[in-house]
Amino acid sequence: MSYVDGFVLPVPADRLAEYRRIARKAGKVWIEHGALQYVESVADDLQPDGQVSFPRAVRCKPGEVVLFSWILYRSRAHRDRVNARAMADPRIASMGPEKMPFDSKRMVWGGFRSIVSV
Repeated sequence: MSYVDGFVLPVPADRLAEYRRIARKAGKVWIEHGALQYVESVADDLQPDGQVSFPRAVRCKPGEVVLFSWILYRSRAHRDRVNARAMADPRIASMGPEKMPFDSKRMVWGGFRSIVSV
């Protein structure tokens, strides 16, 4: 079964184009180093109906949008190898948290082992 790194983060709406440029660059790096898929998605329908919402989870502020993103790998071991190579790549190493167009301290992240794949 596959392995997924998942991310939810708030991005100021007026910096979404900047985020997209960085994400495209990062996605190319991850794919070059072996990731199977790299996806960045902006929220379109967030109606939690009594549930804990993505905006609440990342403490979304007025003027921010929520991004839901994931990177797909063959396995956790594959993810660990790809991430090590991607993070050492100078194109990524030059992108410190201070250069990101969002508050990385409010990003929610985790690695997930697949249990169902249809």
